[in-house]
Amino acid sequence: MRKIFLLVIVLSALSDPTYGQQQKLQNRPYADHKIFHLGFTIGVHTQDLMLTQSGHTDENGEVWFSEIPSYSPGFSVGIITDLYLNRFMNLRAIPTLHLGSKNLVFKEQASGETFKTGLRNNYVTLPLQVKLVSTRINNYRPYLVAGTYGSIELASRKNQPILLKPYDYGVEIGIGCDFYLPYFNLCPELKFCFGLNDMLEKDRSDLMDKELIKYPLSLARATQRMIVMSFNFE
Repeated sequence: MRKIFLLVIVLSALSDPTYGQQQKLQNRPYADHKIFHLGFTIGVHTQDLMLTQSGHTDENGEVWFSEIPSYSPGFSVGIITDLYLNRFMNLRAIPTLHLGSKNLVFKEQASGETFKTGLRNNYVTLPLQVKLVSTRINNYRPYLVAGTYGSIELASRKNQPILLKPYDYGVEIGIGCDFYLPYFNLCPELKFCFGLNDMLEKDRSDLMDKELIKYPLSLARATQRMIVMSFNFE
């Protein structure tokens, strides 16, 4: 009976999420009980394109291929609106401004000739997320986010070799952790965004220099991806 009693005590301790951790005084112990709260987010991001080559051969017999060889960091800022659903789930809408750019390199298959061009894209996105949270341990709590988003570009630049459509939509998933400070939560978050829309603008009647038309013709499809590292204040 003594052995059984000791086994019950050990199993009870192991099932406690705070087992092996010293209990600390919790900051703002009722912060998670608010039905609705606001916050803001700031961070950095990188924009990328998934490029599908068309294999187009122009009138000079040239075949061009393209890639984005490196990432350029951009800036992100947004407003957080959070609705409490239950102790493990919140619904969030986070309108965010992303200021960034992409650099493309085109290479001709036979000669090895290269052509470089840049895209400056400033987007306003509206993600709708479900935040799945774990049990709070002292003054931190890990979480996952998943959802969908729509985006619109603020100002498209015409007469560029590559032009993207102004609208996009996609899915996103991320991880983060709430750190409970005396007056607010600080939440580092890493998020991955995957666009589902073909962003390549195929109607290039705006191109004044017709020599540039071979570059958009070399592409069949372009979809967006983005990695966002942000710090949320809630």
